[in-house]
Amino acid sequence: MPRVDVELRIAASPDQAWATVADVESYPGCMDNVESVTVIERDDAQHRTTAWSVRLKGSVLRWTEAEVLDPGARRFDFRQVTGDLGDFSGHWAVTPTGAAHSTVSLHVDFDIGIPLLAEMLNPVASDALRENAAQMLRALERRLVAADTDAGVRR
Repeated sequence: MPRVDVELRIAASPDQAWATVADVESYPGCMDNVESVTVIERDDAQHRTTAWSVRLKGSVLRWTEAEVLDPGARRFDFRQVTGDLGDFSGHWAVTPTGAAHSTVSLHVDFDIGIPLLAEMLNPVASDALRENAAQMLRALERRLVAADTDAGVRR
């Protein structure tokens, strides 16, 4: 199964970065490629189900995923329960890289769900998912930098 790994060092504290990563419902407001994210069920503080709609290379992918959040580890794991791909799972993570810096990473394992075309389509899908993930991380970085700038103005 193909895997996509993307990470970005961000000038934000680990707690700030985690709060932004975990707030998936705000993604459409700062990420051009994310059309919608809706929490459709919240079992408790660590378990939720979300519905996603994301533009990827001219197509719209839709899926519902089960998420397990671990705020202490600043990580949340996800797996598609229904959707356009055969399999889609992975995790977001925030690791400290200094008091005021973090590395935000997104890891995705996927299967397009068309075995006869997998050899041809998996590399194309990997490149598209990697580009999309990088755009998402840069959008989170812009949001965190803007929030820090706004906080500096209010001081």
